[in-house]
Amino acid sequence: MSLLERLRARIPSRAQISRNPWLAWLGPWLDQPKLWHWSRRGVAMGVAVGVFFGLLVPVAQIPLSVGAAMLLRANVPAAVASTLVSNPLTFAPIYYGAYRLGIWVTGEKAVHKDLEVIGTEEIENTLSLWQRIAALGRPLVVGLCITAVLMGLLSYAVISLVWRWRTVSKRRSRTR
Repeated sequence: MSLLERLRARIPSRAQISRNPWLAWLGPWLDQPKLWHWSRRGVAMGVAVGVFFGLLVPVAQIPLSVGAAMLLRANVPAAVASTLVSNPLTFAPIYYGAYRLGIWVTGEKAVHKDLEVIGTEEIENTLSLWQRIAALGRPLVVGLCITAVLMGLLSYAVISLVWRWRTVSKRRSRTR
């Protein structure tokens, strides 16, 4: 079984996405064949949309990526699957990296010394977890926006280039 076949087996089907209670209201629009077609542009755009929302939005990533994929005529299963770029294992490194990038871009200082090493010390009694996250403020938002846009564009370019390379290599092997 090739890598592409294994990936297609793991990506949610049209029926699975249509049965999702969050997406049931989109049923009539999800019947468009272009949203399910495996083309270079559609898959690359779907992955880019999914990565963008997976990195930028901490909640409701899948409904937002499906909505954007429908508007952009991108591949819906690719958009849904690529939102998993942020998951419980990658969430902390992504947000810490985005925060550090935001500090570097905005030139702001870390709001609280303990925020330099998130999670290594107990949360102080005076600051709740939500207060600490809110204290990250502008550097985190700026870093997440930059990261989401750049990774979305990068994923689109990589998928397009790999797809094109594979197509050209298949054509060359057939002509030989």
